[in-house]
Amino acid sequence: MKNEGFFERVYEVTKQIPFGRVTSYGAIANYLSTGKSARMVGWALNNSHHLRDFIPAHRVVNRNGVLTGKHHFGNTNTMKQLLENEGIRIVDDRIVDFEDHFWDPVRELP
Repeated sequence: MKNEGFFERVYEVTKQIPFGRVTSYGAIANYLSTGKSARMVGWALNNSHHLRDFIPAHRVVNRNGVLTGKHHFGNTNTMKQLLENEGIRIVDDRIVDFEDHFWDPVRELP
C-alpha cells in the first residue's frame, strides 16, 4: 500500500499525544513535513480503528477543536466520552479552552 509508511508515521506521532491533551490533523501533518496533507492524516486515523495496537485517535481534532472524526468511533458519543474521561470539557462537539489542551508535536517532539 502506497500510504502505509505515511500512515505508520501518523500512528507513531498520535501514540505520543499525552493523556488529557489533543492535537490537530494539520499539526501532525506539519510535524511530518507534509503540511498540506491534514486530510490524509484523518484517513490514516480512520484506518487505525482496525489495528491491533491502540492508537489514541480520539485525541486528534480539527484546527478549531471540533470533533470532526466522531463518526468513526462506533457511535457519535464515543470520541466525546473518551476525551471527557481525560478531563477535557466538550460543548456542542467543540473542546472548551482548546488552546490550553493543545499539544503541538513540532514543539514537543524531537
